[in-house]
Amino acid sequence: MADKSLKDQHGVLLNLPGGLPPLKATEMPEPALDKDDPDFSNMHEFCFFLAKSDGILVNTFEELELTGLRALTSGICVPGGPTPPIFCIGPLVSGPESWDTDSINVQDDLAWLDQQPSNRVVFLCFGSRGTFTEAQVEEIAVRLERSGQRFFWVLKRPASDEISKQVNTNLSEFNLESVLPDGFLEKTRDRGRVVKSWAPQVEVLSKGSVGGFMTHCGWNSVLEAVVAGVPMIAWPLYAEQHLNRNILVENMRMAIAVDEGGGGIVGWKEVERAVRELMAEEGGKELREKSLRMKEKANEALEDGGSSLNNLCKVG
Repeated sequence: MADKSLKDQHGVLLNLPGGLPPLKATEMPEPALDKDDPDFSNMHEFCFFLAKSDGILVNTFEELELTGLRALTSGICVPGGPTPPIFCIGPLVSGPESWDTDSINVQDDLAWLDQQPSNRVVFLCFGSRGTFTEAQVEEIAVRLERSGQRFFWVLKRPASDEISKQVNTNLSEFNLESVLPDGFLEKTRDRGRVVKSWAPQVEVLSKGSVGGFMTHCGWNSVLEAVVAGVPMIAWPLYAEQHLNRNILVENMRMAIAVDEGGGGIVGWKEVERAVRELMAEEGGKELREKSLRMKEKANEALEDGGSSLNNLCKVG
């Protein structure tokens, strides 16, 4: 197996050090998947020199990632050599964003969220590269229409298939009615919003009506949800997001995972199960309580005497 690229090792689980949950070999970040890809050598070189650095700054906080930090600081990740000091200096998240009110109806969208009941809206947003196929968009829409669930969905222009999804860069120029099922916007207008391409994520997450966040598990989005105290539905798409998903679900206990199956399309029944579990069942209540506790710890980390502020002072 050592001679095969990770992309060809289907069904193989990688056991990660320090008690972190195992990861499928095929779910490693893209540069690590193909041994013949130049990016593989670049990543290997980067990791080699990272271990020889004088210190590593990480946008996280100690209380959030105790398991991973223990693995790093114990030395098992750099066998036979010294481990650089790790400085957790987060959570560092973006402040309120600016926008062009002539082209994006942001104020109306945020006002709509203000009018909704507490913790009743699920927020769906999948990052700057989070594009789905037309078939997947339809599955999500079917679930939202049938469920009666309040929602706030940031939707990028869908691609016709998986191949074109990888090169789809014109994400803003499309008509919502043309990519959603017939009548969807009219049928759901009293309990949902679909926003084209972009929304101010930090501000949306800060709204009291938002009770769950369906996310691609990009690290910036994860930290923004942690700071807001919002539990997550984890639907990773690329990069290190599958690892983030595993840690969020298994270690942090702050997210519910979407079962991606393996057929390329997540069916509406699976989307419905994940949303129902988070928004309406006892397990979701426990995740919400854990998320609120971690929000307090995130604030404390950056206060006087907090772990992250102390680490920043050490670096300075």
